[in-house]
Amino acid sequence: MKIPIHICILGGGFGGLYTALYLQHFALFKSNRYQVTLIDRKDHLVFTPLLYELVTDELESWEIGPNYKKLLSHTNVDFCQGVIQSVDLEKRQVKWQSECGDELAIGEEILDYDYLVLAVGAQMRLEGVPGAATYAYTFRTVADAERLKQRLRILENSHSKTIQVAVVGAGPSGVELACKLADRLGKRGQVRLIERGYEVLKTFSRYSQKSAIKALKARRVQVDFDTSIEAVESDKIIVFQEGERTYIPVDLVLWTVGNRSIDWVRNLPCRQNDRGQLLTLPTLQLGDYPEVLALGDLAEIQYHPHKQLPATAQVAYQQAGCAAKNIYLAVRGKRLQKFYYLHLGEMLTLGKGAAVVSSFALKIDGWLASVIRQFVYLQRLPTVRHQLQVLGHWIGKWVRGIGRRR
Repeated sequence: MKIPIHICILGGGFGGLYTALYLQHFALFKSNRYQVTLIDRKDHLVFTPLLYELVTDELESWEIGPNYKKLLSHTNVDFCQGVIQSVDLEKRQVKWQSECGDELAIGEEILDYDYLVLAVGAQMRLEGVPGAATYAYTFRTVADAERLKQRLRILENSHSKTIQVAVVGAGPSGVELACKLADRLGKRGQVRLIERGYEVLKTFSRYSQKSAIKALKARRVQVDFDTSIEAVESDKIIVFQEGERTYIPVDLVLWTVGNRSIDWVRNLPCRQNDRGQLLTLPTLQLGDYPEVLALGDLAEIQYHPHKQLPATAQVAYQQAGCAAKNIYLAVRGKRLQKFYYLHLGEMLTLGKGAAVVSSFALKIDGWLASVIRQFVYLQRLPTVRHQLQVLGHWIGKWVRGIGRRR
């Protein structure tokens, strides 16, 4: 019996999962001549653009964290939950350990591949600031969101008159978190947004920046520019601001800045930039290993001499389609296509029931922008089945809300 051609995808985020799903659009990969395997440490997707809605209980975890096996149940993609230990690009082998719950299996397993997609993203870099890894909260996963909510409940049930929160980084994640936290905590909350630079949403449109500033002011979020964090302690942060060192008392610190490559990615024998990202050709391939494609946060694509693509879900989503198409072309011996990024605009949540949308000629903020944003992301959920389940839940909540108001 002929051994099937094996396509191995590492990482189940927007780059990896959607590559697996896009491969299913080609009848070729549904035959027993091909095997597609997806490996991720978690058992569920994290639909990161809607993760912030968990803070204010606007959405539930199952809506933005659907289970991989359920998502892939009607495909020929095999899902394996486990941790990648290393990749041997010469032998075309992946070493990994399977995981069940929080426990790793004893011993490594080896997967041979014919084509490999690297889409494991990056890790939050906390080691550079003393105390950050111990006391700061990250916000990248459903588990992070649940841990944050648990801490918020403790603070809300305390006898403190105020709850002091510092959010580090005024990029999109920091701004979205600050607005959601301010809405959740209300008058009791004192939320500070701490930024090393001199503006919020540095790489975003002027309209999005103005909308964000307006939303932050309306929620009494204090924004500290030109401020660097020197240390994080259990009840305060040490900052350098306006030429002097001072401290700010805090009950909670959220960290949203700084990425670093995963160790085994850094150890790969291929070209990397100074941040440890893999340098790829415009076709998403590694130059010396054309059977390997890299996408998402772990890759820097030779896209434009003076431009680097942002590390966003929108970029990874578009790269997934290109990666699947190029694997299809490669197995047929055809010339691969270059990846071209089309910037479709920006969408950010700016609090409970509020957002900004800036896309081509459409520029809108407030409640209507929030509705548009949620329905655009509804269409981006990975399968029609899951989209319908989430939509049905939203309609049910809306109907129940009308009933309670009568």
